[in-house]
Amino acid sequence: MHGGHHHHHVAKELTPEEASAGRYRQIRHVTLVGAALDMMLGVLKILVGWLASSQSLIADGVHSFSDLATDFIVLFAAKHGSMEPDEDHPYGHGRFETIATVILGVSLIFVGIGIAWDSVNRLFHPEMLFSPGPWALVIAALSVVSKEWIYHYTMRVAKRLRSHMLEANAWHSRTDAISSVIVVVGVGGTMLGLDYLDAIAAIGVSWMVGTIGWKMAWSSLGELSDKGLDEEQLQIIREAIMQQEGAEHVHMLRSRRMGHNALVDVHVEVDSMLTVSEGHMIATAVENAIKQSDQGVTDVTVHIDPENDERAPSCDGLPGRKKVLEILSRAWKDAGVDLHGYDVRLHYLGGRIEIDINLPDAFVGRMDDIERLEEQLKKSFSELPDFGDVHLYAALGSRRSERD
Repeated sequence: MHGGHHHHHVAKELTPEEASAGRYRQIRHVTLVGAALDMMLGVLKILVGWLASSQSLIADGVHSFSDLATDFIVLFAAKHGSMEPDEDHPYGHGRFETIATVILGVSLIFVGIGIAWDSVNRLFHPEMLFSPGPWALVIAALSVVSKEWIYHYTMRVAKRLRSHMLEANAWHSRTDAISSVIVVVGVGGTMLGLDYLDAIAAIGVSWMVGTIGWKMAWSSLGELSDKGLDEEQLQIIREAIMQQEGAEHVHMLRSRRMGHNALVDVHVEVDSMLTVSEGHMIATAVENAIKQSDQGVTDVTVHIDPENDERAPSCDGLPGRKKVLEILSRAWKDAGVDLHGYDVRLHYLGGRIEIDINLPDAFVGRMDDIERLEEQLKKSFSELPDFGDVHLYAALGSRRSERD
C-alpha cells in the first residue's frame, strides 16, 4: 500500500469546514509563492532593462507584473470560495472558483493573441529585434527556469485539489516562461539569419495557450450553466448505488458541479413493503456509497421510491390517513361492529391504497369472525375507486401501541 492511499483515509475524517479551510491554505500558499516570484522577477527585469536600456526586458517585466493580477484573482476567489454555506449561498461558495476560472481562461486567450501579435510585429519591424546583452539573456533564462518551476508546482497542487482555477493560473505562469523562450529563439534566429523563426514559434505557442484558455473557460461556463457529470462518472455512481443491499433500481440520477465538488440527487427504488426506517437506512447507505465513489461528490439527496414512479400510476390526490380512517370507521358501522384499538397500515401503491388492519386482541383465534369482517370491508371498499385490497389479521402482542 502506497502513501497516497493512506493519506486518503486520513483526509476522510476531516469535517467539510476543515477540508475547505485546508484547501484554501494550500491554494493560498502556492499562489503567494508564485506572486512573490512574479514580483521579484518583474522588479528585476524592469531594473536591468532600464540599466541595459533593453526595451524587450522592460516589456517582459511588465508581463511578470500582469501575472500578479491573475495571482490576486486566484487569492480572492479562493478566499471567497472557501467560505462555509450561509443563507445567501446554501450550497456553499464553490462557484467563486468557477467564475475565476472563466476570467483566467479568457485572459489566457488574450495572452495567446498578445504573444502572436508581438512577434508578427517584430517581423515587420526588424529594427525591433535588438541584440540583447548578456544580462538580458541571464535574466530571461532565470525567468524561464523559475516560471516553469512555478508551473509544475502549481499544477501538482491543482491536480491534488482538483482545482481548475489553479490549473489556469499555472498556465499563466508558464506563458511568462514561454514568452521569454520566444525572445531567446528570436535572437538566436536573427544571429542565424532566420528572421521569422520566432514568429513561427510564437504563432504555434499562442495557438496552444489560446486553446488551453478556451478549454478552461468553456468547461467552467458549462459548470455555471449546470452541466451534469460525464457519463463514465455517472456509471460509476450508478454501480455504487446498485451494490447497496435493498436498492433495486435507480432512476432520475441528476448531477451538477460546484467548483471541485459535485452535487447529486437520485431516486432509488426499494421493496414497497419496507418500513420507513429501513428505507431511510438504505438511503443513508446509498448516500455514503456515492460520496465514497471518488467522483468528488460531497452533497447527495436520495429520494426513496416504493415502486418505479416513472412507470407506475401516480398516487397523487389519493386521500390521506385522516380521511381514510374516517371512511374506515363508516365501513365498520355498516358492518355493524364498534371497534377501537386497532392498528392500520396504509400502502399507497400503483395508484391505489391497500389497507392492513391488525385487530384488537379480542379477535385472536376467531378466524371465522375475522374472515366475515374482511369480506364485508372488502365489499364496502371495492365500490370506492381509490382503494385496493383490505387485509385483516389478529396477532397477540404484535400490535404497536396506538400512536397519536
